This record gives sequence, C-alpha cells and structure tokens, in this order.
Amino acid sequence: MKLLVGLGNPGNKYKETRHNVGFRFLDLLAKHEGLRFDAAPRFHAEIAVWNRNGEKITLIKPQTFMNNSGESIAPLARYYQVEEKDVIVIYDDLDLPSRKLRIKKGGGHGGHNGLRSMHAHMPTTDYVRVKVGIGRPVHGDISAWVLGRADEADRADEACLFSALLDEIDSLLNGDTDTAANRIHMATKTK
Repeated sequence: MKLLVGLGNPGNKYKETRHNVGFRFLDLLAKHEGLRFDAAPRFHAEIAVWNRNGEKITLIKPQTFMNNSGESIAPLARYYQVEEKDVIVIYDDLDLPSRKLRIKKGGGHGGHNGLRSMHAHMPTTDYVRVKVGIGRPVHGDISAWVLGRADEADRADEACLFSALLDEIDSLLNGDTDTAANRIHMATKTK
C-alpha cells in the first residue's frame, strides 16, 4: 500500500491558488481513474482509494490547511501501517520555475510549511517528494504569490506538467523515480 498525498488548503477560496497544485493534481488523477474523494473527518482529510494493478493506493488531500498537513498525514500513515518510503507528496515549490518538476526522496523541508509540519509529525523524512514549480515573484510578498491565482501561461505550464506526470504515475508509484523524472522532463521540454 502507498499513500499519494497532495498538499493544499481546503475550500473554494484556495482552489485555484498556486499553493494548491497538490490538490489539483490529485483531482485530475481521481477524475482520470474514476475515483471519488470522501470525507475522512477522523483524519481531517479527504481520501480516495485506488486499486491499481492489485495494489491499494490511498489518495489524500489533508483538510488541516497547508501549515498543519502533518497532523493529517502522520495519523493516516500509522493507521494504514505505511512506512515513510511508501508516502509520495506532491506540492508547490517556489525555487523551481513554472513548467519544472523535481522528484526526490528524503531531505529537508526547504522552508515549505507543509513539509515542515510533516517533519514535525512523522518519524522520518524518507518520503518521496514531487515538487511542482510555481516560480518566485519578482517583487512583493511570497505569501501573496503562493495564495494568488496563477496566470494563463502558468496554468498552461501546469496542465503540461500534470499531463506528463499522469503519464508517468505508474513509474512513480513503482519507485522508479529517476525514470519518471527524466521522462517528465523530456515531455515538458518539447511541448
């Protein structure tokens, strides 16, 4: 079993913000696979269960707000008895430009408050991270940037990245992160 987590903030107010790329990707995957998210109030999350080639993948959208994501994810990992290495987290990254994606296992939180919360609540940081680039503002407040709506060009870049990530979801879930990352890079470079 694996947990596939998208980070974001709950509610329509945040639905289209840069910070919610994790939620948007899971929504796209759920639609593609005919899955439906249900409320899991005990875990402060919305979850969908995907039976993929005989393996159970639980899609998770924490409803705790970004800065408290670990309060939802850690109890779910314990409940399902999933080790950190079988947790994959998709989230926004300010240090990557739009249309860029990086996949990495383990490491620090890099200043991302969602990851900071996960680090505080999970036994190790050995989970897989899928960082979706949202770029940095040239001027202005970073909070306003991540909680702002992406422009048309950024949304087109996101759609391109999501399409490539969807094509490589099997590689990612099978643990072949290098292959997934390389193919996504090639696919988004040519479009």
